[in-house]
Formats: sequence, structure tokens, C-alpha cells
Amino acid sequence: MIYSDLFDLHTHSVHSFDGNHSVEKMCKSAIEKGITAITITDHCDIDGEGTDFNLLFEKQFADIAACREKLSDKLKIYSGIELGQGIYRKAEAEALLNKFSFDFVLGSIHNIENKQDYYFIDYNNADVYELLDEYIDAITQLCEWGNFDSLAHLTYPLRYIEGKYKIDVDLSRFSAKIDNILKLLINNEKALEINTSEISRELADFMPAAKVVSRYRELGGNYITLGSDSHFAERIGSGIEQGLKMAQDCGFEYQTVFVERKPKLIKIK
Repeated sequence: MIYSDLFDLHTHSVHSFDGNHSVEKMCKSAIEKGITAITITDHCDIDGEGTDFNLLFEKQFADIAACREKLSDKLKIYSGIELGQGIYRKAEAEALLNKFSFDFVLGSIHNIENKQDYYFIDYNNADVYELLDEYIDAITQLCEWGNFDSLAHLTYPLRYIEGKYKIDVDLSRFSAKIDNILKLLINNEKALEINTSEISRELADFMPAAKVVSRYRELGGNYITLGSDSHFAERIGSGIEQGLKMAQDCGFEYQTVFVERKPKLIKIK
């Protein structure tokens, strides 16, 4: 390992609809990989149907408590949530956040209201710039609402547009809107996530890429979080060291960990 403190703050256990492994298995994998701390951020796509999120997080919290009791001498384990589409059901989202004492809340957009996840779109038969414009406007609304700690995978649709479909995108078309998003994060003291899930996959880049992270720093951004977005125990920590190197190259001396929803700066070393 190059770095001494590795924090993976975006992971999904079996309590996520697309998770695969127990909280304990995720934690044990983190220990094996030399991870300092892990946050379990199970999915809560609040606009979805058929999931009792209160029950889901009761089970998640119970599992985290059990793992802390067994493994706290080897790993710091934090409770978290990836709150998707919170702006479409604000009252429900806020009630959930008030009920559970999360350490960390990731804010994300996976789909526009009443539309399918970007995962399912056939981009060969779609206007990618129109879709991206709509997506970025939704992210802007999310940042204006601001009931989260770190903005997850800002360039999420590129995972599929550029990664899976190999359609090149000129993101500079959205420079002004992206700057506005970054300024909203900065003014509201929110973090920007460096999502490392795609660095060794089809996209072969971070979400967002270094240019956006560098711009966030240039505008005065202080808080960055790193997460593998792992849905499998074996991928815990994937790309985190590369993400730390990128953060340093973009001018960051510290990474951020959230405990009881308060940012804690950790020197990158």
C-alpha cells in the first residue's frame, strides 16, 4: 500500500436491492485489504416502490452494531445511506434521516422522476446531451435541497454512455452548470465524492474525472470523500489508492470522513 489511511465510504451490503454480501463479510474483506474504515451506505432510492426502508435500516444498523462489537479493534465501521432521488419525496426522505442516526449520507440521482434508471437506457437510440442536461438539472436541484453530506458519482450517466456504449461526451458543454453545482456544494459545506468504481472497468475513469475534482478545489472546495461503490466484498477498497493520488494531484491535502454527519479531515499520507 502507498497510503496509510484508506477509507471506503461508499459500499453496499446485502441490505441494498443489488447488494450481494453481508455487512460482516464486507467488513472482514476490508480488514483483509488493509482498509482503515468502511461506511455501509445501502441504497435508499426513495422514489422506488416495494421496499420498507425503515425495516431495511433497522436490519442494517443491527448488523453494523454486531460487527462493531466483533471487529472494532481492527476496523472503524460507520453507518450510512445512499439516498437516491431525495428531491422527489422530500418529506419521506427527511423523516428517514431524522429517524436513524446515520454517520454519513450520500446524495445521488439515478433517474429522473417517473423515469427509468440511467442503467436501463439504450443510448444508441437516445439524445445523450438532452439526457445529460436533464440529469445535471436534477443534480442542481438536489444540491439546492442539500440534505446530504457528500454528492455521489456526479457524472453517473457516463458510466453507461462512455463506459458501456463507448459514446464520447463533450462535458465542457455543461461547464457553467457544473460550476454552479460545485459552488452549491462549497457554499453549503458539502463534500464531493470521488467514486472509484469505474477506474478498473469500462469507463476507466473516476466519477467525476480529475478535471471536475480540480475545478472543485480551484473554486474553494475543501471536502472530498472516496468510495469504491462496491456491491461485492471482494471489491471493497477498489481504486481508493488511485483516487487518493488523483486527489493530491488536484490539490487536496486531506480526505474527509463523516462521523455523526460531521466532517473530519484526514491528512492524505
